Amino acid sequence: MGNRLSKIYTRTGDDGTTGLGDGSRVAKDSLRVAAYGTVDEANSAIGLVLACDLPENIRTLLTAVQHQLFDLGGELCIPGHAAIHDEDVARLEQHLDALNADLPPLRDFILPGGGMAAAHCHLARTICRRAERETVALSRAEPVRPEAVRYLNRLSDLLFVIARVLARHSGHGEVLWRHERRKG
Repeated sequence: MGNRLSKIYTRTGDDGTTGLGDGSRVAKDSLRVAAYGTVDEANSAIGLVLACDLPENIRTLLTAVQHQLFDLGGELCIPGHAAIHDEDVARLEQHLDALNADLPPLRDFILPGGGMAAAHCHLARTICRRAERETVALSRAEPVRPEAVRYLNRLSDLLFVIARVLARHSGHGEVLWRHERRKG
């Protein structure tokens, strides 16, 4: 690939529009731009997780996820493009099942926290959920492949489980919601 970003500013977006991957221009506040922009935000939040001390298997997994999120952003930026497939969703499910198998069953809700890496992972999870909501909103107005929505749904679940793993790895443990604190 050549030198694609030789000039960072182009001034073409000064009118409130941006170019999609197919060359068309849309408003910067369009549903499509919101969806792929939030996918990019989720990817950046995963970068924060990767900046922490992590088990190598989690680091490898999250790095692969970052690449797939970049692919997904491309899919959402280029109407009609396909980059995420059923096998990508299945792979997330396999990782989810494997990581969840070693965790104790949940009996209470977990508050976001549990150390720096786990807290960053919870933030990435919530951004991923927003990306999912925005992609669903886009799908109600324009064609979106269902694999994109399924991928984001499964990824947010995976990030929740990874946050649980990281809370234990750090020694902080999970922060359980104390629902009984208001009784009596």
